[in-house]
Amino acid sequence: MVGGMTTGAHIAMFSIAAHGHVNPSLEVIRELVARGHRVTYAIPPVFADKVAATGAEVRLWHSTLPSPDDDPSAWGTTLLDHVEPFLDDAIQALPQLSEAYEGDEPDLVLYDIAAYPARVLARRWGVPAISLSPSLVAWEGYEEEVAEPMWAKPRKTERGRAYYARFEAWLKENGITQHPDLFVGRPARSLVLIPRVLQPHADRVDEKVYTFVGACQGDRSAEGDWQRPAGAEKVVLVSLGSAFTKQPAFYRECVRAFAGLPGWHLVLQIGRHVDPAELGDVPADVEVRSWVPQPAVLRQADLFVTHAGAGGGQEGLATATPMIAVPQAVDQFGNADMLQDLGVARHIPKEQATAEALRAAALALVDDPEVARRLKAVQAEMAQEGGTQRAADLIEAELPAGRR
Repeated sequence: MVGGMTTGAHIAMFSIAAHGHVNPSLEVIRELVARGHRVTYAIPPVFADKVAATGAEVRLWHSTLPSPDDDPSAWGTTLLDHVEPFLDDAIQALPQLSEAYEGDEPDLVLYDIAAYPARVLARRWGVPAISLSPSLVAWEGYEEEVAEPMWAKPRKTERGRAYYARFEAWLKENGITQHPDLFVGRPARSLVLIPRVLQPHADRVDEKVYTFVGACQGDRSAEGDWQRPAGAEKVVLVSLGSAFTKQPAFYRECVRAFAGLPGWHLVLQIGRHVDPAELGDVPADVEVRSWVPQPAVLRQADLFVTHAGAGGGQEGLATATPMIAVPQAVDQFGNADMLQDLGVARHIPKEQATAEALRAAALALVDDPEVARRLKAVQAEMAQEGGTQRAADLIEAELPAGRR
């Protein structure tokens, strides 16, 4: 509802099949549906049920990217290993998505940062497009400070030149003259679904393009509940998210770190790629799960050992839970530093994450009144960003006149 009137715009959302890309958008989609909009959501089948639960109409397409259930090694190890699959997927997805929307073009496009075909289609349809960013965004100077040094060597290789040539040719075929780096990293309009406190150089982010709405949380009770065991004086949750979970040696260090602490209860999420038997003998005060309802556990936890993904980091902040950040990949290293700089976490590189280091950091964090004070301050600041309601308001403001 807007101003007491039911609206009926067609809003199309596009994402790849990855938890960290789909989950942040779901409450925004649910809210837009509740406001009377018809929302379609283009997504591979593995996320169809989760998307349908928001009330959106699912538009299925088939992806060539590794599945969320695949071993993380499927993504390779180099920068080109990581980016080439997204271009390959976009090229083969565009005809599928074009066909799926033929005769039912939307009034506005929402898209995850990795959903390249969405921007192509929005241009083709002549409708506004808004990026929903689940992670940090580029600031003024980002290209010179981060992107150019990172790409300096790959650009000079035959493989790197071929990647850019193929990307530029695909864009040109679709009437886009923008350089691939700008196409990927510089949207015309973006809602940033992370708290501003997790954005590096936030003071240098163009606020005409990017609006920080913070975590878009909703009622996630359907994911399940969790009860603190009787006698558990301290609860620590260990979770490396959904992708980089194949870390049995790290989990063994966590068991060593916390199992021997009197009164502590360890909730250890190990993902689908680790057999609990790999952990050896596990004491009774250690709860080993392949998956846990993370928000439900964090609401009762005293400490969160996290990979510092954008989703996990903001859930730790939203529940005012002290954190030990052990980053595994991509933006997690920067997030870990941001959390540490906020005074609410300790950043421990994974090669240094021994039982002794984890235990020492835990004991320093959980009873520190200054850490608790800072967490409460950040939690209050995040609550002012608006979250789901503000995101939906801003999306409606971009709808063409007559469709708001």
